[in-house]
Amino acid sequence: MTDTPLRVAVLGLGEAGAAISADLAAAGARVRGYDPAVGAPVGVVETDGEADAVCGVDLVLSVNSSAAAEEALRNALPGAVPATLWADLNTAAPTVKRRLAELAGQAGLAFADVALMTPVPGRGLRTPMLASGGHAERYAGLLTPLGARVDVLDGPPGLAAERKLLRSVFFKGLAAAVVEALRAGRAAGCEDWLRENIADELTAADAATVRRLVEGTHRHAVRRAAEMRAATDMLTDLGVPPLITRATADFLRGPLE
Repeated sequence: MTDTPLRVAVLGLGEAGAAISADLAAAGARVRGYDPAVGAPVGVVETDGEADAVCGVDLVLSVNSSAAAEEALRNALPGAVPATLWADLNTAAPTVKRRLAELAGQAGLAFADVALMTPVPGRGLRTPMLASGGHAERYAGLLTPLGARVDVLDGPPGLAAERKLLRSVFFKGLAAAVVEALRAGRAAGCEDWLRENIADELTAADAATVRRLVEGTHRHAVRRAAEMRAATDMLTDLGVPPLITRATADFLRGPLE
């Protein structure tokens, strides 16, 4: 690194943005922040808007929401300096990331698609990240010396978002199934037993578990669909909405590729 501190703007100072911006400031970066709903954390200069926040910075971290990502970029453009690196850290569809990259490029800004791969609280700047796009290496080069953990993917904007969302299909779906199962276990009076059973299965899981799940689902789809219809009826009798259970039954009745 040079002796000149990295100048960073953080747009969105919620749970993730506040933690990351505070860590950046503690690491010696000059950090400016903007959020219409909350104030800036200690060490971060609070600004009056997106255009004010990005004025004169080297790097912009957009950490608001996928719904606000394009608006934040458009609002910031009047204050942005050409060649500034705009990094979008929001959880958005790959098509949204590609649209943001296009808008940034039209304005002369560099762009990186960044995916935060674990919850930020407790990790802050050290949250594992994936970055893609033509300026992903630059993004990693700016933040790694300050303590960030960035893996660069060789591919266009949207690739990092795609990897995160593919993982979310599994992990968030698993979480929803666990929550629904435990609600049913509570209603049936055996929540503790079921919680321990789930924990045992997750602890013992490995690559063979994944293979068994996939192969077993294809081989026994008809029987398992009937089993999940029975589970749907049971949850209904227990007064627990069988949202995930019914969807699983429907999935197993459909064509499996």
